[in-house]
Formats: sequence, C-alpha cells, structure tokens
Amino acid sequence: MAIKDENNKLDTTPLSLVVEEESDRMRLDKWLSTQLPEITRTRLKALIEDGQVTRNGTPATSASGKIHTGETYIITIPPVEDAIPEPEDIPLNILYEDDDLIVLVKPAGLVVHPGSGNWSGTLVNALLHHCKDSLSGIGGVARPGIVHRLDKDTSGVMVVAKNDQTHQGLSAQFADHSIERAYLALVIGAPRPGYGKINKPLSRSASDRKKIAIARQDNQNARHAITHYKVQASYGAARGSLPGEALASLVKCRLETGRTHQIRVHMAAINHPLIGDQIYGRGPGLAGLKPGDAAADKAIATSREFRRQALHAAILGFTHPKTGEALRFEYAPPDDFKALQSALEAL
Repeated sequence: MAIKDENNKLDTTPLSLVVEEESDRMRLDKWLSTQLPEITRTRLKALIEDGQVTRNGTPATSASGKIHTGETYIITIPPVEDAIPEPEDIPLNILYEDDDLIVLVKPAGLVVHPGSGNWSGTLVNALLHHCKDSLSGIGGVARPGIVHRLDKDTSGVMVVAKNDQTHQGLSAQFADHSIERAYLALVIGAPRPGYGKINKPLSRSASDRKKIAIARQDNQNARHAITHYKVQASYGAARGSLPGEALASLVKCRLETGRTHQIRVHMAAINHPLIGDQIYGRGPGLAGLKPGDAAADKAIATSREFRRQALHAAILGFTHPKTGEALRFEYAPPDDFKALQSALEAL
C-alpha cells in the first residue's frame, strides 16, 4: 500500500515493489493498482507514461506491458499540483469551428496542456476561455478536448473536441491511423533516396526519461512507429562538403503512427536531424557551411538564431465524427520557418 504522511497526503518517496509469483504476467497498470490502491488507475498510467516507473532500473513506459516474477519496480510519485486549469483570454487562430469541434493553428512556443512548470498560458487555458463549458471532459481536467498534441516548439494545425462523442470519434481515427497528417521539416543534409519509409520502434530513453529513443526489438516498452518522408527541395548543393551534396532540405513527413517526438527522432536516426532541434539535433547552425559571402553569412546567422525544431504540422484531414463529412485543412509555416527557408534557398 502507498504510504501517507501525517497530513493524509501520499508520500513522494520512491517505492520499491517486487513481483511475486502469483502476479506473474499481469498487466503493469493492473498490478500497480493492487499494490497502490490509494492511487487511481488513470494516475498510475500517467506515471508510467511519464517515466516515473522503472523495471530493474529501466523506465517501464507501457501500462499494458506484462510483469514477471522477481522483477523490481520503483515508483516515484511527484507531488500533486493543482491540475484544474483556469480560463485565460489568449488569442486563438481558428480555421474552423462548429458545435462539435475546433480546428486551429497552434503557434510555436505554446504548450498544449498544463503540466509541471506550465500551469497557465497553455492552449487548454485559451480553449477554456473560448469555449466556456462546451469542452469535452474525456481527456481529463488538465486536457479537456485534447485529442492529440504538438510539441511546444512545433507549430501547426490541430483539432480539438467539444464533446465526448466527438472526442471518442476522433480518437478512434487517430488510433486506426485514418487521420491524414503531413508535416514540413527543414533538416540537415538531404536524405537519399529522396523518399522512403522509416520503420523504427520508439521508447523512452533509458538514460533520460524526457527523451525518446529508437528501441530494440526485444524492448517490451517499444512502440510501433512509421514515418513516410519525401524531399521537397534541397539547398546549398554547390557548397556541400561533397560535390552535389546538399547542406539542408525541406522534407514532407507523413505520419502512419503518432508517437511522441516521432519525426524528430526518426529523422535524426537517418542522420538528417531537424535544424534547430536542441534535443535530437546537432546544435545551432548548419554543419559544413563556411562563411564568406552575404548568402552564406545570412544562412549561418538565421540558422543559429532558429532556436526550435524546424517542424510545422501543415496538413490535417479527418472525417467529422458527427456529420461524416471529409474535412481537410492546410496551413503554411510561420514567418520564422519561412525566413529560414528563404535564407537556405539563397545558398
């Protein structure tokens, strides 16, 4: 059982639990709920997905993963903060809205839903103000209406559900991969061949729970992940380290699955990380580009100033869960993305 302090609050000291023989091959979340009855199943699932549960020293991030006799699980329970976001009057760029859903453009730098260190100023705060009491509650108090998300520093098109039926209908489309999602990315170099499929499973990094990594096939926490890419344009071929080798390119990525950081990790895995990616990239700037003229100097300066991953969710298509209508939205990248692309085109 979870230990409570004198104020009847859950102790946040890491708990160590060993799997007994009678629990062999149970689901991880189900087993933890029997060991820690004071914690809800939803909360336990969130702890697992956030990397707060380790198995024999390695993050166990699959709630449905099977446990085995003798394994040691350590559960860290962070202090619970107020998870009820307040409405805030934050401007929204809305492309479409009806009684059931909203399609909007999330700017880079805006966090989607409240979390540790970001309890205000999020997209959810803005939606609560805009929608009043009409947001779906199926996503929980901290994520009302949120069917999918974009990373803080990724811009682009998102859909938000206003009621539970719409939320469930959209979630089903995301789950069966029938949603059309296309992203534009500016990457280092140019993939060869110019189009292809990246089929590499993903899991939480064993060394840093905030990062995602390519998973080994025998990792039971690995999640199937497929990205289709196609080079749209290449830049700086005349300046490459090898004849005809581009320094950067614009790539369109279509998601077959939608995992955390999927495009960023997959492109880095084929040695073409996103420009500006502070986690999976090579730091600021363009490797191999030497200063010497106005175009090169501008490209170097612009790329170094671009302090986020150059990724934009450009296309979102789905079937309206209520009306059955096919909806498709396309939105151009923001000004900082276009400025970087323009600097690269001048090389």
